[in-house]
Amino acid sequence: MEIQLWKDILNPYELAVEELLVKFNHLIKEYQDRGMYSPMEQVCGRVKSISSILDKAQKKNIEVDKIEEQLDDIAGIRIICQFVEDIEKVTELIRNRSDMQVVTEKDYINHMKSSGYRSYHMIIEVPVFFSDRKENMRVEVQIRTIAMDFWASLDHQMKYKKDVE
Repeated sequence: MEIQLWKDILNPYELAVEELLVKFNHLIKEYQDRGMYSPMEQVCGRVKSISSILDKAQKKNIEVDKIEEQLDDIAGIRIICQFVEDIEKVTELIRNRSDMQVVTEKDYINHMKSSGYRSYHMIIEVPVFFSDRKENMRVEVQIRTIAMDFWASLDHQMKYKKDVE
C-alpha cells in the first residue's frame, strides 16, 4: 500500500484519538475545578504505526484490505487510575456518555490473563466529523491503575521488544 493511502486510512483514527483526549482531559479538569476527586489520573493515546499494524495483521492472518474491519486497536486510549475501584467508575462514565458507543468490553481485572496482565478494555465507536461526512471510528480504551500500567509496560518491553521470557 502506498504512503498516501495509509495517511488517508490513519487520519480519521488520529482525529478520533485527539477528540477522545480532549473529552477525557475535560472530565479530569471538571473534577479538579469542582474540587472533587477524579477517578482518572491521566490519559494518553496513540495510533499504531504502519509496521505495527502490518505485523499484527500478519500474526492474525488478516488480509491488508480487511485491516480496518478486523483490527479494533488501530487507535488506542489509555486511562490511568489510582485505584482499582476507580476503574469501574470510569467504565460507567464511558457507558453513560451519549457521544460514544461501547462495542465490546473485556475485563482483565477480575479475569486476569495467565501472564498476570490486568486491565479493563473497551472498544468504543466515536464519531469523527469531516466537511463532507461523519465516520464512526473504533478505538480501544484501556483502563488500568498506575501499578497495572507499570507492570504491563515492563512485561511488554521484556516480551515484545527484547524477546525475554
